[in-house]
Amino acid sequence: MSDDTLPEPDCVPGAPHPRMTAQLFGQAKAEADFLTAYNSGRLHHGWLLTGPRGVGKATLAWSIARFLLSTPDDEGDGLFGAPPPPSTLSVDPEHPVARRMQALSEPGLFLLRRGPNEKGDKLATDIRVTEVRKLQGFFGLSAADGGRRVVIVDSADELNVQAANAILKMLEEPPARTTLLLIAHQPAGLLPTIRSRCRELRLDPLGQQDMQSALQQADIEVPEGETEALAALANGSVGAAVRLLNLDGLALYRDLLSVLGSLPRLDRPRLLALSDSCAGKGREDRLDLLLTLADQLAARIARTGATGQPPAAQIAPGEAETLLRLAPDQRSARLWAEAAQKTGDRARHARAVNVDPAALVTDLLHSLARAV
Repeated sequence: MSDDTLPEPDCVPGAPHPRMTAQLFGQAKAEADFLTAYNSGRLHHGWLLTGPRGVGKATLAWSIARFLLSTPDDEGDGLFGAPPPPSTLSVDPEHPVARRMQALSEPGLFLLRRGPNEKGDKLATDIRVTEVRKLQGFFGLSAADGGRRVVIVDSADELNVQAANAILKMLEEPPARTTLLLIAHQPAGLLPTIRSRCRELRLDPLGQQDMQSALQQADIEVPEGETEALAALANGSVGAAVRLLNLDGLALYRDLLSVLGSLPRLDRPRLLALSDSCAGKGREDRLDLLLTLADQLAARIARTGATGQPPAAQIAPGEAETLLRLAPDQRSARLWAEAAQKTGDRARHARAVNVDPAALVTDLLHSLARAV
């Protein structure tokens, strides 16, 4: 199997690749911060794009790369004075650079991401130093024209130790006229020396309107009347929203709420139906989503008990009443938080050692019920 037949590791299934995204929504501050640095004439060589998954970090990285590779250098005052400084990262989609980047054929750009494994039949689980070494050829081939060069690392969280050290060396001794854009979902896990040599651009979760606009731009349809619930469950992440839509996550959350809402005695038929829906070949993604949603539901229950108020955005009919009944006070909130931590850790360990999915889900919900 060749590289071309493997899925792109930096693309959410069901959504267009970030290089195809024309407009970034909800991140005006991050864009403005970068433009301020660019217009100052002292552009830093290393940038760390941080924030939750799915909020537009990769889209911003591609926007910056398009801008840098298509914007000519400021050559000072011309016949009619100095041109105004750029106020936007937008580039005409018909610009040659934009067209080449969509086709992954722009010579001034290098995309560093996970490559194939040793057999070549699947993607590797991390970015390996062999992928980083390809940068030597990239810089060697492109040094002659003196143009600007951009490297996108998606994501820096996936760099293994050797690859991270190779990137660190590049940040310590950056090639001339090169900008490195490192995408990081959990920057605390990176080498401190990598973080210290990059300037950070922090991206925030999207509001409901920005998320709706981003989904519309990607031609992703949201069921009528579900926009508010989807935004609340996705926590401002477009990537999470796409995953929820692909896996019918809203219905899965509501099934979870229905089962836990039957406490003090769990509704056994509903529990078994929920467990069976995550069992079987090809349902691994649904099982992983259920574990995530169980964490989110327990957190919403605990917050309700701690504050005395359910979340403003309701994901299911009657959810507010159910959350208040399950966590009527701060003591119950503490129990839910502790139980969720213990049972979640146990469930993920079981997932890692391939425990039967139906048994895993049943044990998870029974453990939560016993704990609270």
